[in-house]
Amino acid sequence: MKKLIIEPSLWELFPDSEVGVLLLEEVNNTEAHQQLHREAIEKLLQEAGEEARKYLTEPVVSQNPVVAVWREAFSKFKTKKGVRSSIEALLKRIDKGTGVGSISPLVDVYNSMSLRYALPCGMEDLDTIQGNLRLAVSEGGDDFFALGDEEASETLPGEVCYLDDAGAVCRFWNWRDGQRTMITNQTKRAIAVIESVDPSRHDVLLEALDTLAQWAEELGIGKVYKKEILSRENPSVELE
Repeated sequence: MKKLIIEPSLWELFPDSEVGVLLLEEVNNTEAHQQLHREAIEKLLQEAGEEARKYLTEPVVSQNPVVAVWREAFSKFKTKKGVRSSIEALLKRIDKGTGVGSISPLVDVYNSMSLRYALPCGMEDLDTIQGNLRLAVSEGGDDFFALGDEEASETLPGEVCYLDDAGAVCRFWNWRDGQRTMITNQTKRAIAVIESVDPSRHDVLLEALDTLAQWAEELGIGKVYKKEILSRENPSVELE
């Protein structure tokens, strides 16, 4: 039975972290479906962008608490120059006034939740995951082909990443997804993760997960069949 497993190496660095997991089936992420719900999706993104401004109380994006906590987290494991959490990248776009554009129904919904709750949120095509999906500290050398890149790369020893039997799925925790497991208009089942390293935001994480589930079903882009919060006491969930 395929699982998502958060390994002990992650808990050693971040014992209070949590990962919200949402599993979707009967996914409809097609362009036709996007056109059908374009107005609602665009409104969701726009309102989330406006809501996100409340987190930008400091003049420098990295000094805002919801970003600073991830800056601190990224300082505890191996990264490369310029790597930042996904929520920092999104909030920088809001701060600059460029906003976050529409990509596809599923991507738009999880980006909206990330902005609304200021938590990193990502999604993968569940049927492209080979073996168990693991969040762990890598030993290095795991194959990876990042979105937007023209050449493959390998994980570094000591970096936090999502891995499966074929290599890396998302590098530097939530920095960038790979092409192999990305959400496409052919996706039929998906796994969403929402991550928190701040235990004071537990209730926010719960609300974000619930709201993501609600919008996925209201927009007809996926049927929720499992929802779970992973923690040190509950480090795995079956994906089938």
